[in-house]
Amino acid sequence: MVQWFWIGEDEASQDDEILQETPETQELWQITLDIIDSDQDLVIIAPVAGIELEDIDVSLDASTLTISGLRKKPDIFYQSDDIQIKVSECFWGRFTRSVVLPENLDFDSVKASMENSLLVVRIAKLQFSSKKIKIEHLDD
Repeated sequence: MVQWFWIGEDEASQDDEILQETPETQELWQITLDIIDSDQDLVIIAPVAGIELEDIDVSLDASTLTISGLRKKPDIFYQSDDIQIKVSECFWGRFTRSVVLPENLDFDSVKASMENSLLVVRIAKLQFSSKKIKIEHLDD
């Protein structure tokens, strides 16, 4: 059984004051992930609705995969003087999420794509062959 170890920043407070900070001082929130394990590959899915492709970074360092980026608040909805926000559950600002991956993956095969507002990262598993080994008798 593969055991997953999660690392990354703690979820940031979602107060409106954080959204007013500069990108350099703004706290990070964690993007949510689903990880699907099959015989052939490992698939990591992250919902990225409202995030532009150029605002997402996927990187692999040794066996740690990191997804980071920026979800910008759309000015068209939030910058009017005549609005009142009744419920605020959406995350806006910088995000990051890192996961330590198992060693049985072909890290040279990593592919990332966007499908239906989902970031999909696919990593093939290494395929090991098995064989029976004949034991030889050594004469003294």
